[in-house]
Amino acid sequence: MSRVEDFLTAEEEQEIVEAILQAEKNTSGEIRVHIEAHTRADHYERAKDLFHLLKMDNTKEENGVLIYVAVNDRKFAICGDKGIDRVVPKDFWKSTKNTIEKHFKEGAYKTGIVAGILKAGTELEHHFPWKHDDTNELSNEISKG
Repeated sequence: MSRVEDFLTAEEEQEIVEAILQAEKNTSGEIRVHIEAHTRADHYERAKDLFHLLKMDNTKEENGVLIYVAVNDRKFAICGDKGIDRVVPKDFWKSTKNTIEKHFKEGAYKTGIVAGILKAGTELEHHFPWKHDDTNELSNEISKG
């Protein structure tokens, strides 16, 4: 896989969007996925830049999460907002990262992303439970660069 368009099928992309919808049912957290071919920057730094460019730092509770994938680099990063960092342990994202990484090593990219989204949703639910007046603040569609 060397091109973003070939990384996931349309059906796989829809499964990822459905996983985001499912994960966000129980949390006020906002989860997004961004896929691009390559970056010259450090992957986590690129994820942080995209986090801002995608306006994920504008959520009411500062509880957005970005799963960033650089296809050609075979790298990914998870970036969470300040509100999350204030209330979770330092290694909070380690289990989500390990879940994604396990599937990626097997070439199961869609499965890894879906599993990571659902894991992130479960983790966020403990700190940011869904409330009756919650609204979906960010798009659930996969963004591409």
